[in-house]
Amino acid sequence: MFMLIQLVVIVLAFVSHEHEAMAAYVPPYTSVVVPVNKHTDAAKPLYSVQIMTAYVNMQFLHADFLIDIDAPFIWHDCIVQWNMYPGSCPSNTLCTGPVSCEEYQCTDVRASYGYKNPPCAPETNTSTLPGWGFCTCPVNVVNPVTGSCSQALLNYDDFTVNTSDGRNVFNGLYGAYPNAACAPSSTFASFPANVSGVMAFSTSPYAFPAYLYQPLKKTFALCLPSKPAPGVLFYGTGPYYLFPQSNVDVRSYLSYTPLVKHPDSFGYFISVNSIVIKKRSINVPTDASTRLSTIDPYTTLRTNIYNGVVRRFSMVTKRLRPAKPVAPFGLCYSTSTTGLKVPDIDFSLPDGKKWTVSTTNSIKQVTSEVACLAFVDGGATSEPAIVIGTFQFEDNFLEFDLENSTLGFSSSLLLRKQTSCANFNFTLTNSP
Repeated sequence: MFMLIQLVVIVLAFVSHEHEAMAAYVPPYTSVVVPVNKHTDAAKPLYSVQIMTAYVNMQFLHADFLIDIDAPFIWHDCIVQWNMYPGSCPSNTLCTGPVSCEEYQCTDVRASYGYKNPPCAPETNTSTLPGWGFCTCPVNVVNPVTGSCSQALLNYDDFTVNTSDGRNVFNGLYGAYPNAACAPSSTFASFPANVSGVMAFSTSPYAFPAYLYQPLKKTFALCLPSKPAPGVLFYGTGPYYLFPQSNVDVRSYLSYTPLVKHPDSFGYFISVNSIVIKKRSINVPTDASTRLSTIDPYTTLRTNIYNGVVRRFSMVTKRLRPAKPVAPFGLCYSTSTTGLKVPDIDFSLPDGKKWTVSTTNSIKQVTSEVACLAFVDGGATSEPAIVIGTFQFEDNFLEFDLENSTLGFSSSLLLRKQTSCANFNFTLTNSP
């Protein structure tokens, strides 16, 4: 009996030691990382991430997905196939497993979004796959380029990304297994070349962040490039490093403001108290909401706010030679002689914080001789009242902390000794 007790004590001590060792384990990575590419060959500038999809012939296939921080779930060019076996998937096609209309994910995903504009056709449970015997799960998707509505089939998917310590990209891999949706290839005709999906980074329980677990923290950081060279997206806590300040954690540049929940949206909203141009404030109504968008190319303002901004900006730039406005902009300047340097535009935020929009993010060079204020009139009743678009994001470092519901923002990195979003080192290194 005594020997049995001793054995139990030894076993318990061993188990306790193993648990302590597991708890003490610190992985060599703090985040996963993917390159961000800018596309200018669609109806508007768009940005994509490149992610590994299927493992074929001893290597991973890669696909490019539009970054959408509003989308409720991931959808891309693939098919669902229930009886997968070697050779069953057509060549040059990505095959995934179907979700049945009888499974809880089908009802849950359909209930998690409600597209009212544009109106989408109601989903039905009438479709099936040959020989399967179950109904598939069609879900509605909205094309972020055209705004049109289509249907896709909910699936069981898997994606793979590289790990990182914020300075290096490791050859160690991290897998995520979301419910996404398969749409026909024709759905992506309006997308930029070689982009074949939408990667959802919203707060939805079916967006990509919801499928990334410990040890990764529920934080993602986005740095959109202004040029063809890739920017970077991290998921997980920092540090984050960019050349040439390769020993400076970019988080040291950030100010923080609360993210605001908005009914019927999985997107990200902040509070803007006013817009300040050269010490003069343009009032923003207290009930006005401000959304962040990776699809809208320029900041859009409700007409009453827009008029105030244009009026004040015209006043402080009256030394500049005006030019005929070029759609969609309402205030343009001649740049036939010299480049423009204009006053900063500050979004005044709670707790005295301000997000500064400097010349590189406020003035868009439209032609070799014309540059315009990159803010757009959204109309008298536009909702939300302010949408901050991607031109204002370029070469700004944004950190979305989903656990603490805060947004970190750097303002222009170009003012930091020529750091930019294209300055991350994507050279692959061995995991420690």
